[in-house]
Amino acid sequence: MRRLGIIAGNGKFPLIFAEQAKLEGISLVAVAHRGETPDRIERLVDAVTWVRVGELGKIIRTFHKARVEEAVLVGGIGKAKLFSNFRPDLRGAAFLLRMRSREDDQLLRGVARELEGEGIRILESTLFLSRIIPSEGVLTRRSPTSEQWEDVRLGIEVAKAIGQLGVGQVIVVKERVVLAVEAIEGTDAAIRRGGELGKGGVVVVKVSNPQQDLRFDVPAVGMDTIRVLNEVGGAVLAIEAGKTILLEKDELLQEANRVGITVVAVSC
Repeated sequence: MRRLGIIAGNGKFPLIFAEQAKLEGISLVAVAHRGETPDRIERLVDAVTWVRVGELGKIIRTFHKARVEEAVLVGGIGKAKLFSNFRPDLRGAAFLLRMRSREDDQLLRGVARELEGEGIRILESTLFLSRIIPSEGVLTRRSPTSEQWEDVRLGIEVAKAIGQLGVGQVIVVKERVVLAVEAIEGTDAAIRRGGELGKGGVVVVKVSNPQQDLRFDVPAVGMDTIRVLNEVGGAVLAIEAGKTILLEKDELLQEANRVGITVVAVSC
């Protein structure tokens, strides 16, 4: 049986990945982060070790002990937790001292290099997940209006520009006015802020950063995103085709249709 390591972050992505991998007959050895990874990961893998954010040495020792030679990084770590739940071990502290940038993509690339230097090859986190990564097109019954398409195009342009700086992936737009740009607060909080400013009818665009390494840092949206959009009267969610994971895809699109939110996948 093929054995695969999982470095699990927050959200539902690690759970969905584990479920799909088990269907493929993969033996899973997980490293989960306290205060980030859902406890349910324990029921979906063959072995789990809990670590604090920054315990890089413990992650490597865990995989060596389990004879893991391939691993994936699934799910993020909330940036705010870096200020409250950060407990690096000696290997983690030494790694951070060598890193010139604290941008997400650069940190993840650095972690991947550390693991690969220890004989642990990092695979794409989209492994087994092709069904929930949509191709270009309108995914719901309702299509955007011509005005909403203009907002989508503006959102893509702005998102790709700020992506060069590693700021965020989400832009909230209404009537060609940028209402919110995602920063440390995350996708749903940015949508809520922009939606409240726009007083309904906003367009939300989420894309990958131009320099993003899609092995382990793939944009994702889920049911919570649709719920927040509905709460603030959002109209359209535009995601990047071929590079965005729709967590709980069937349920998400069904709910979007029910509440009248348009979901589109666009090429950037």
